[in-house]
Amino acid sequence: MSTAISIENLSKYYRLGLIGGQTLREDVNSWIARLRKKPDPLTKVGGVGSSGRKGDQIWALKDINLEIQQGEILGIIGGNGAGKSTLLKILSKITAPTQGRVRIKGRVGSLLEVGTGFHMELTGRENIYLNGAILGMKRAEITRKLDEIISFAGMNKFIDTPVKRYSSGMGVRLAFAVAAHLEPEIMMVDEVLAVGDAGFQQKCIGKMQDVAGQGRTVLFVSHNLSAVSRLCHRGVWLENGIVKQDGEIHDVLKAYELSMNKNSRRTDFSPSKLNNEATIMEVEILAKDDADPTSIKPNGACRIVVRGVARQNLSVMEVAIGVYGDQGKRLSLIESNSVQQTFDLGAGEFCIYCDIDRLPLVSGRYTINVALKQEKNLLDVMERAAVLNVESTEFLLADSPEYGPIKLNHYWQQAKV
Repeated sequence: MSTAISIENLSKYYRLGLIGGQTLREDVNSWIARLRKKPDPLTKVGGVGSSGRKGDQIWALKDINLEIQQGEILGIIGGNGAGKSTLLKILSKITAPTQGRVRIKGRVGSLLEVGTGFHMELTGRENIYLNGAILGMKRAEITRKLDEIISFAGMNKFIDTPVKRYSSGMGVRLAFAVAAHLEPEIMMVDEVLAVGDAGFQQKCIGKMQDVAGQGRTVLFVSHNLSAVSRLCHRGVWLENGIVKQDGEIHDVLKAYELSMNKNSRRTDFSPSKLNNEATIMEVEILAKDDADPTSIKPNGACRIVVRGVARQNLSVMEVAIGVYGDQGKRLSLIESNSVQQTFDLGAGEFCIYCDIDRLPLVSGRYTINVALKQEKNLLDVMERAAVLNVESTEFLLADSPEYGPIKLNHYWQQAKV
């Protein structure tokens, strides 16, 4: 297997703030001041001049070294600002690196932002030919793929409408169809698939699997961890512009989720510094009667532990827990008062847990939000308080358009006729 992409000591540096002054005269005055090693005349009192400004630079990527093999499906994960999109832009030659070198073997098809590569005044059909020409394809080659692209995108009625009149979802559907069907050797897809509907996202994931099955390389950036888990074999976790972990996808995802859970915990337990009467400090999900307390089997039991601090004595406090899928859709809401359960707390730390006997969720990764309430008053909310891992089964996958996110126990038998 040959190397499709080789990245050596790749770094990208950005300067923050305004570029230049408001007028040419201001720019010239600043330039003369720098030559004379004088203070910048445009600098505010107490500020730092352009000859030595602080806090105006950021390394979006720093010393990235990766080798991606032909036919590999690589998932790139990380929080906002980790450098994921910057990396794909450099690989797509949209922006240049500050340091380092990239070697790419093969034609690259990219889907990085809504509308990338489209001419807004041209129709969808015309943009298909334009993108194909950019990839170096002949008109006859594009024509052979045209009907397949239009059908995949579901754009038959609108293909001769100018792209500027498309919704963001329509633009993404057509852009993905073009990127996937014009046969690039390397396909790069950023978070833009989140704009599309769930059914189309499933089609996209299936298409990327087909592309990789044909020996082509796929780089997939997404916050949808279930999609990354199903699609990718290898994962790269970026954090603050550096590679935090590179390896088998499930190992990388597990480490990333543990980090997210750790980062969601509040560390200031001092009641004098809390703004609310009660504050959630930590939420933990534990599998019951299982060797791995961090992963739950479908229809398995779990315990959700909520730890926090009360500033004063509280009576009739309620706890609410919401379970959410990858697309932010709430799948379930449970509240303590629905089973006539409230809590009387003394000032200081508290620990409340909720036992769930059976979780009818298919395999995947879910998040939970936790809220504290007292009658009609909302005391505190912790969003994405913890990640709920449900183990894989042989045939059920999270967010499946065929099965959905809920697993129902069912039994079959044949009756006599």
